Amino acid sequence: MQENIIIKSELDYLRDHFWQSDCLETIQTKNSEMKKIYNKIRSVAPTKSTVLLTGETGTGKGVLAKLIHRHSNRQDKQFISIHCGAIPDNLIESELFGHEKGAFTGAIKKRIGKFEIANGGTIFLDEIGTIKPSAQIKLLQVLQEQEFYPVGSEISIQTNVRIIAATNDNLKSLSDQGTFRQDLYYRLNVFPLEIPSLRKRIEDLPYFVDFFLKRLNQFHQKEIIGISPQVIDALIQYEWPGNIRELENLIERAYILETSNMLSPESFPNELFENANSVAYLHLDTSIPLAQVRKKAIEDVERNYLKEVLSKNKGVIHTSAQETGVSVRQFHKLMCRYGLRKEDFKLKSA
Repeated sequence: MQENIIIKSELDYLRDHFWQSDCLETIQTKNSEMKKIYNKIRSVAPTKSTVLLTGETGTGKGVLAKLIHRHSNRQDKQFISIHCGAIPDNLIESELFGHEKGAFTGAIKKRIGKFEIANGGTIFLDEIGTIKPSAQIKLLQVLQEQEFYPVGSEISIQTNVRIIAATNDNLKSLSDQGTFRQDLYYRLNVFPLEIPSLRKRIEDLPYFVDFFLKRLNQFHQKEIIGISPQVIDALIQYEWPGNIRELENLIERAYILETSNMLSPESFPNELFENANSVAYLHLDTSIPLAQVRKKAIEDVERNYLKEVLSKNKGVIHTSAQETGVSVRQFHKLMCRYGLRKEDFKLKSA
């Protein structure tokens, strides 16, 4: 009963009219901290306030920046993303604010900066802690006055841009050390959101795996429907220094190598399984009775077992039932109980 209530509350959360339908997969989470973050995004998205996203690299700060823009009153305007750390110091001001012809060596023609292009929309400044002091001053001017000067120009340009910044550095420490302007830090830190690492929201890992597989299936001539429970156990126990981005890359690599319709251990690096415990990892809900925990564990094992057998036999019921040691009728009943369809286990024809 309690489990049904939890599932219903999660569905109600996802179906809330605030979230755009094309963003529902993005906001799926079982993690309490991420639910708080999504609630904060609901509050700040319709405003024009500056947002500062912090957290380790690969935690999805760019995805959340787009989510904020998508649910703002600027959603029909430009969303421009700039990775500040990837732009040379001598070009960052020109990239952000533009320049006049002849402003510096190599400026053979006038260039329009990203702040002018993004007028009316949102600009996402990733790795904001890497920009040099002179660019910091100009950025502070944009935040304070809503205007800037292109490099080499004496004419200011007005702009109405919502700024979302992101960093995996501690901007407060950088400002205390004098390498990042303190006044700019406070201007950026109007609405801070700290994104948890993947290992702190490991219960969401199956959501990400499912999302990545669906996206890969859309663009490739394959139909991979799931992932081996052994791999899931190893993924759950891994530390994920590269977070969600590392997981995405690992799933894509395995997808390319996989020859069946389910991701198997053979398609993943051996190192992934070296530190995996021999005992299966279980998420235990201590708020429910032991009998209910036992029942759920048995159901999980049965469901995964059936998936493995069906995957190996490409959805052939008779063979799967024989290997399972039950009748075809019993096997059909088990499939119905767990919502499994034989069509989902057949390899997609080329």
